[in-house]
Amino acid sequence: MMDKAKAMVLGSFIGDSLALGAHWIYDQGEIADKYGRIDALKAPGEGSYHPTKQAGDFTHYGDQTLVLLASVAEAGRFEPEDFARRWRALFEGGYTGYVDRATKNTLSQLAAGWEYQDAGSTSDDLAGASRIAPLVLAYRDDEDDMVQACRAQTKLTHNNAKVTDAAEFFARTAQATLSGTRPSEAMVKALAGRLPGSPLHAWLADGLAAAGENSIQAVARFGQSCHVDGAFQSTVQIIARGQDAPAEALVDSTMAGGDCAARNMLVGMVLCAWKGLEALPAGWVQALRKREAVVAMLNKIP
Repeated sequence: MMDKAKAMVLGSFIGDSLALGAHWIYDQGEIADKYGRIDALKAPGEGSYHPTKQAGDFTHYGDQTLVLLASVAEAGRFEPEDFARRWRALFEGGYTGYVDRATKNTLSQLAAGWEYQDAGSTSDDLAGASRIAPLVLAYRDDEDDMVQACRAQTKLTHNNAKVTDAAEFFARTAQATLSGTRPSEAMVKALAGRLPGSPLHAWLADGLAAAGENSIQAVARFGQSCHVDGAFQSTVQIIARGQDAPAEALVDSTMAGGDCAARNMLVGMVLCAWKGLEALPAGWVQALRKREAVVAMLNKIP
């Protein structure tokens, strides 16, 4: 049986893949009409942002996370320059998936000669903080190094203080959850006495206060978009509400639409750190098209 640390990473990938068809559809009724309730990994439909993908594939977020996992598995630690090189090669090597604005801006600055550590876009999209599961796995026994690595990898493409703070928050949350702390308590612990003046404190309070709401409605209220202001509160709400029902939480996040892939990667990471893969349908794991490659890389990380 896979331990929860490795399950945490697979849960993040599964969340991304589950979101593939609904990603960036903002009309929740359209998602329901087009796909029904998305309770399996499905191929994207007509007009999707991911027309080259098949059921069980990743969005461009998951593809970037796979590059990060490969880098960590080979080096045995986070090497920012190696990840930056692999990340750039992914998109400049004939990539056929979606390329978002943050990626385009970062690539443009790299092409103009910027150093990799300075070339990140100023995007405030939560997606920059959503790739961190491989780093939480690799540094789960050293919280300070984990936080430093998660902030550094986020800054490589999203050089925005709110996004790097969000990466730290979700990393600390996942690490505490792996250590046996209930996710709602882990989120409070992750910010206690840290990041003074950050809007994350008010956002966390808002998300936790809404834990009793229907998540699809809560996401519509907080904001479905990519921007960390809104996406953060939505993700907190889904984790708090769904901490004992990870599969339902991921389905609700997907059905809520918008940037569901970024939310799902963090929800899957935290809730599988808490409950393990046994909390998700076995078919979801088996349906991942790159499952064997992911597992092989996970097994290289002690």
